[in-house]
Amino acid sequence: MKRFVGFGLALFALLAGTARAGTEAAIDTAARGAELFGQRCAVCHDHPTGRIPPHYVLSHLTSDQVQATLTTGPMRQQTQGLSPEDIAQLVIFLTYKNPGAWPKPDPHANMCKEPASAGEGGPEWGSWGRDPQNTRFDPNPGIVAADVPRLKLKWAFAYPGSEAVGQPTRMGNLLFVPSATGMIFALDARTGCTYWSLDAGAPVKSAIGVGPAGGKLMAFFGDMTGSVHGVDALTGQPVWTVKADSHPLAQVRGSPRLYKGRLYAPVSSGEESAAVDPAYPCCTFRGALVAFDAATGKIIWKAYTIPNEPEKLKINAAGVQGLGPSGAGTWASPTIDEKRNRIYVGTGNGYSGPDTGTSDAVMAFDLTTGKRLWATQGTAKDIYVVCQKVGTGNCPDTLGQDIDFGSATVLQTLPDGKQVLLAGQKSGMVFAFDPDHDGKIVWKTRLGVGGAYGGVEHGITTDGDRLYVPISDIKASVAIPSAAEKPHPEGGLTALSLATGAKLWHTPAVPPVCGWGTLSCSGAQPAAPVAIPGIVFSGSLDGHIRAYAAADGHVTWDFDTGHAFDAVNGGHAHGGAVTGYGEIVSGGMLYVNSGGGYYGPAGNALLVFSVDGK
Repeated sequence: MKRFVGFGLALFALLAGTARAGTEAAIDTAARGAELFGQRCAVCHDHPTGRIPPHYVLSHLTSDQVQATLTTGPMRQQTQGLSPEDIAQLVIFLTYKNPGAWPKPDPHANMCKEPASAGEGGPEWGSWGRDPQNTRFDPNPGIVAADVPRLKLKWAFAYPGSEAVGQPTRMGNLLFVPSATGMIFALDARTGCTYWSLDAGAPVKSAIGVGPAGGKLMAFFGDMTGSVHGVDALTGQPVWTVKADSHPLAQVRGSPRLYKGRLYAPVSSGEESAAVDPAYPCCTFRGALVAFDAATGKIIWKAYTIPNEPEKLKINAAGVQGLGPSGAGTWASPTIDEKRNRIYVGTGNGYSGPDTGTSDAVMAFDLTTGKRLWATQGTAKDIYVVCQKVGTGNCPDTLGQDIDFGSATVLQTLPDGKQVLLAGQKSGMVFAFDPDHDGKIVWKTRLGVGGAYGGVEHGITTDGDRLYVPISDIKASVAIPSAAEKPHPEGGLTALSLATGAKLWHTPAVPPVCGWGTLSCSGAQPAAPVAIPGIVFSGSLDGHIRAYAAADGHVTWDFDTGHAFDAVNGGHAHGGAVTGYGEIVSGGMLYVNSGGGYYGPAGNALLVFSVDGK
C-alpha cells in the first residue's frame, strides 16, 4: 500500500505545481484517495494492459468526468459500496490540478436570443456517418478543396467540466454536441450561442442523431448506462428514455441510427473490465442491436449478436461460477442497406467462450424483423477480459488480443454497380465483404500492426473513388513509458482501391510535436476521418487536425489544437489530443472536438473553422 500512496502523492505534488493555501488538507485528502486507488484501481492502472490507461493518463481528465465514470459510467462496478465522500476523495487524488486548469463555464452562458430553428433546406449532417451508408462524406460541404488552406478558427466552445468526446452533428442552423458528463447542448451552428442544454444523468459518448419522428424534429442519443433517449430537438425537452438492455454494465456507446421512423441502437458493455475481479461471475453480457419506435421509444425488436444465452462453465480459483459465451458487443453506429432491407454492425471480442463465430465479426440483420442473416468473422477465438495473469481468476486459458470491429461499416457502390461492405478492424486489417453472398470476403488488406489500441479504431471514409483509412497503432511505450517493444510506425493515412483493396497512396504520420510536451505525445491517428470532394480530414493524438489531398495524400492544411482558446461561452476552451469520434464538415465549417483523453491530454474544446474565419 505504501507504494501506491507514495506514487500517488508524488504525482499529486507534481500536478499541484506550486504551493497554495490548504495544501496540507489537500494532501490528507489525497492520501485517503491514494488508499482507495490502491484497493480498487491500482491492480489495473498501475499494471496497464490492452485498453487500460496507465495511472498518469487519468490525471489528464477532469474531476467531473472521473466522477461520472465512477458513479454512472463504465467503472461503476469498481466503486460499489463506496460512500459519496470516498468517491470524492478518489476523484481528487486522480485529477488534482492547479486552480483554474479546468474551468467550468456556466452551461447557460451565451444563450441565443432567438428560439431554436433548424431552418429550411440547410446543411445536414444528422448522424454519425452523415448518410445511411455511413460514408462520412459530404458532397456539398459549402467549401472547396482550394479554400481549405485558408481555414481559420471562427469560434470555440468549452464543454463545462468535461473532456471533448462524441461527435458534433448538424441539422440546418442547429449543432448538437454531447459531453462525457452527460450534458447535451444544442448550439447555433454559425455562432456557437446556446439554444438549450440538458443533463442526461449519465456520460454520453455517442453522436446525437437528428431527424423527424412523431411530427416533430427529435434528437436521439445513448448513454453509458445502456439507456437510449429521445428529446425534442428544438427545446431539449425529454420525450422518452428506454433501457436498451437490462444488463447492469450495458452501455450505448455507438450512435443510434434513425431510419424511416425507427431508431436502431447498438449495445456494448463494460463487463470485460469488471472481470478483473475474480469474485465477479464472468460473463453474461451479449452484444445486441435494438430497434425502437422513434416517436415513442417502444422496442420493436432486439437481436443478440450471440444467439444462445450464457451457460455454466468452469468454477474459477475464487470459487465463482464462470458463464459463457458472452461479449461480441456492438460499438459503432449501424449501417443501413436500403436495397436489401438490411442493417449491418461490427462486433467486438468475446468475454468468455466458447467461440460462437460472431465475435470480431461483421453481421447482417433484417431491418423489419431483426432476424440474423449472416455473420463473417475476421478473427476467431478472440476471448479477452481485463486480467493480470492468464489462467487465473476470470482470465481465459489463452488471452485474446481485443481486436474488435469497433468502428462503423461502410456500404459503397462500385463503378460496375456492385456493392461492397467495407470495415476496418483493430487488427490492422481492412476488409470488403460481399452483401449479395452472405458476407463473403472480397478482399482484405493489412495496414497496421494492430492490437487493443491499434489498427482501425474509430472509423473510415470514402468519397466513392477511394477508401481512406487512418491507423492508430499507438506504441505501448506511449501508453506505458517503461514498456519494451520492437519499433514500428504509428499513425498514417492510406487510400485504398474500393474494388481490390490495393494501396493507392500512403502518407506516414508526421513526427509528433505536442503543445503540452513529450509525455503522451504520439502520432497515432485513431479518430474517424471525414471526406469532402478533393480533401480528407484526419485528427491525431499529437493534437493536430490535418487536411490531406484526396488524389495523392499530401498535407494541404495543418492546425495544432493542443492549446487554449477564448470560448464563446466564457473563459477558455483547452485543446488536447484529437482522438476517437471524428470531426464533420458542413455548411462551410469544419467542427473538431479536441481533447478526448485517449492516451493523451484531455481537453474540453469544440473548435469551429471557416474560410478566413468568416
